Amino acid sequence: MTFKTNSTMIQSPAAISYRQWGDHAGCPVYLFRLQNATGAYVELTNYGATVVSVVVADKDGGFDNVVLGYPALNDYVNDTCYLGATIGRFANRIGGAEFTLDGTAYQLHANDGPNTNHGGNAAFNTRVFDYELHDDSLSFTLHSEDGDGGFPGNLQLTVTYRFTDENELSIDFKAQTDKKTVANFTNHAYFNLSAKGEGVFGHAVKVYADNMLEVDESYIPNGQIKPAGKHAFNGESLESKMMIGDQVTALFNDCYVLTDAAKVLKPAAELIEKTSGRTLKVYTTYPSVMVYTGDYLNGEAEGNFKRPYKPFDGLCLECQYYPDSPNHPDFPSAELHPGEEYHEIIVYKFGTVN
Repeated sequence: MTFKTNSTMIQSPAAISYRQWGDHAGCPVYLFRLQNATGAYVELTNYGATVVSVVVADKDGGFDNVVLGYPALNDYVNDTCYLGATIGRFANRIGGAEFTLDGTAYQLHANDGPNTNHGGNAAFNTRVFDYELHDDSLSFTLHSEDGDGGFPGNLQLTVTYRFTDENELSIDFKAQTDKKTVANFTNHAYFNLSAKGEGVFGHAVKVYADNMLEVDESYIPNGQIKPAGKHAFNGESLESKMMIGDQVTALFNDCYVLTDAAKVLKPAAELIEKTSGRTLKVYTTYPSVMVYTGDYLNGEAEGNFKRPYKPFDGLCLECQYYPDSPNHPDFPSAELHPGEEYHEIIVYKFGTVN
């Protein structure tokens, strides 16, 4: 059932607490906390079905927030970098803001030059979701009407979050449509395991992929898959991949084709931040992961670091279908048909090493 609250935190089963955080477009917005037996917790809001914070221990037992976030709802309303948000209807880019299904061309909102990115204008990150508390999880639900953003079909999306005693944050995406459409959802958390305002250059990164998509200057795939080569991540630090001296010489906004192509939960990527000892392992059923080093990060509101965010403060690992896949029949299909259920999973497992 859906609960209504005032500003007081109210306890529910499975250490889920919540309070009203504000309102948007005439709808109440809540801040939820899922806390596990170790004292670690995740904060979520039904505005954008967004991850607000992930507070986990370092190797010495100190707790810090390891995702970029804001202290107030209004900061998210004004945010343009999708911090922690659920992305829909289609994560990443669709070239020319157009695709064709069964001979019908669908024109989308162009919000990235001539292209659509992350669902276009007024996408899911700007919507207030309905919610439901369960014994061990929290679900957010959104109805997207036929023609929303230019996409066909009345679509119902449910995003379910769980946070376990093993510090695993799982995100379960389920959707149905009444008309043939395309769908591609992800979470846009920016990670900084150091929890410091020193950028992510000290993070070591591993991606379970040998190949990546070849794209043009606007990050639109040309249909080719190529060896990752110098862009492969095999446990090197971002500093070694991105910097020469004090200068940033390389950026990453790349889609990696996961080595295991099966639609099963499988490793996608790993992060290690040696100073804190924190680790992150990412698992997914999706066929690819986008590695984005946050070079477009900007804002005016103060975030976790008591200042506005700047480029390279966080790293995104966005599990998803391939960008522009509706325009590439050889890519894994992102089509969703009536009577089918879209079901994909992302798991973030946090830990430590000495």
